[in-house]
Amino acid sequence: MNAAVQPESLGHTVFGKPDERELRDRMKKELPADTFRPQTWRVVWFLPLQLMIWGGIAAILLAGLPWYANLGLGLLVGHTIGCQALLAHEVLHGALGMSRRWQNFFGWLGFGPLIVPPEFWRRWHNVVHHGNTNAGDVDPDSFGTLRRYKTDPKQKKFTRLAPGSGTWYSYLFLTYSFTFHAQMVLWFQAKRRKQFKGFDRRKAIRQSFACVAVWVVLAIVSGPLAVFTVLVPFMAANALGQGYILTNHFLRPQTATNNPLDNSMSLRSHPLLDRLHFRFSHHVEHHFFPKMGHNMAPRVRRWLEENHGERYVAMPHSTALKLLYSTPRVYKSPTELVDPNNPERVFDLLPLQQRYSASGRV
Repeated sequence: MNAAVQPESLGHTVFGKPDERELRDRMKKELPADTFRPQTWRVVWFLPLQLMIWGGIAAILLAGLPWYANLGLGLLVGHTIGCQALLAHEVLHGALGMSRRWQNFFGWLGFGPLIVPPEFWRRWHNVVHHGNTNAGDVDPDSFGTLRRYKTDPKQKKFTRLAPGSGTWYSYLFLTYSFTFHAQMVLWFQAKRRKQFKGFDRRKAIRQSFACVAVWVVLAIVSGPLAVFTVLVPFMAANALGQGYILTNHFLRPQTATNNPLDNSMSLRSHPLLDRLHFRFSHHVEHHFFPKMGHNMAPRVRRWLEENHGERYVAMPHSTALKLLYSTPRVYKSPTELVDPNNPERVFDLLPLQQRYSASGRV
């Protein structure tokens, strides 16, 4: 292991302990067996989600409602598209069972509107991200290390888009960045990274164009109402997903071992929103058991809180979003964030673990 990420202490907190396999084995033995069985019945949720999406779009186009009602419906449609993507995330991990063909079908429903083909998502997310979570410059879902920006100073401009940069346009980042980042991975990272070797990138690009074409057709049919049937839903769906995804890892240390207790973070969301969003807030739990249905994740949370409360981090969702916008995004060291455009601006991540761990809660 790199000396920079050897286990270290902060009060009673231990960081960098390579015991992820041991923890998985213990949880499998101590939690009820049905915790890890496929939850196929949950696929029924796609039906009401689809009805809400298409019903909302039809109402905008046909009901002749005032602009503020159309705005509300557009936000509802976008929120529902985002919820559907969170459920499709489980499907494509195999948490709901089913054949690969059926998984792809529901994957298209969930990720197609966000212009992410299912097979591309599997390679990018399931294989590359889960296999290299917060690992140096290897994880495609990280802004990486300061070394990268010293090697290629032009990349510093990209960090100005991100939360924490302080630019006015960084506050729009959540509204487009899931789709934007997906295309950056597909067009550039998938072309040169060895982790994508054997992946049919050109097919995924053609599929992405097909997804864009569907949005274009809807925009043409909608005319001026495309603001409410296309733009608002697209932005809302991106914002919902990124409001979770960016907080799940960007406030956690980089690690040499792929231990979710070190490199991932869960959130404490409002119980109603937690159910509507298919418990995506339980992200440490998901990284321990990617093929586990998220409806079973609270069992894993309770076990981690009881057995490793000093290491399990889950902060309030609103707090995580505030910290996301008040801290830099690039890693100076495995436990420090830095702004490459202002190297004196450094943030130490380890105190967050002590403050927001389960044992540190007041």
